[in-house]
Amino acid sequence: MRYALTVLLLTALVFGQSAPAPVPSQSSTSIPVDQENARKAKAIIDQGIQALGGSTYLNWKTQTTEGRAYSFHRGEANSVGTQFWRFREFPDKERIELTPKRDVIEIFDGDKGYEVTWRGSRSLEQKQELDPYVRRHHYSLDIVLRTWLNQPGVALFYEGQKVAAQKETDQVTIMNAQNEAVTLNFDLETHLPVRKSFSWRDPTDKQRNVEEEIFDNYRQAEGIMTPYDYTRLFNGEMSAQSFLTAANYNVPLDPRLFDPHSGPDKKKKH
Repeated sequence: MRYALTVLLLTALVFGQSAPAPVPSQSSTSIPVDQENARKAKAIIDQGIQALGGSTYLNWKTQTTEGRAYSFHRGEANSVGTQFWRFREFPDKERIELTPKRDVIEIFDGDKGYEVTWRGSRSLEQKQELDPYVRRHHYSLDIVLRTWLNQPGVALFYEGQKVAAQKETDQVTIMNAQNEAVTLNFDLETHLPVRKSFSWRDPTDKQRNVEEEIFDNYRQAEGIMTPYDYTRLFNGEMSAQSFLTAANYNVPLDPRLFDPHSGPDKKKKH
């Protein structure tokens, strides 16, 4: 069974019809830094972090979730959905168990990825399976809010009020010292993030691609607001969607969960 592409959709909602938020070009280094604008952007981001759970959100160590995931091709659903269980250890360890028997497993540890089945483990194909996951993880909401913001050289830009995911939002772009940028939209009423977008240029065809994530149906789980509905778009077309049924934080996880040689038959119940 080829579950790798299905699993890659799980990297963290109702589909928004708004156009992708503009992201500053990675070659743009001459944007003037307006201190008042930067202060406005920081205030909105800080408000969003507080809405997510404040220090509780910023300091969670493990996350466990379960639900059902769907994949899409050219905007059309191409599966009836896959049941999943997901285990994360911040910042870069992740395990995803698929099928009702939980016998197809994806494990990610930093820049390495594996698929584990009863046949054994195999390394994920670099370009088709691993690179997209590593890229999305690098630009993920948790990494941006918990890591990027603490790095030297980060720049913040407030871009006004925009409609995103059918909601009125404040739009902010965060750019790190490597000139990588992420645009976030925060709901004007709840202050929670509802959309995240970033762009990258394919090294092969040199085309610019835009990836978006929509977060919806937030529920509180142990003091942290968690989006139970998630949608991913690639160049404006829906590519993946997942719906959680449960979420927990700071549950102790056995280190063997992230060992690709443990196998489905050797893992303990969680």
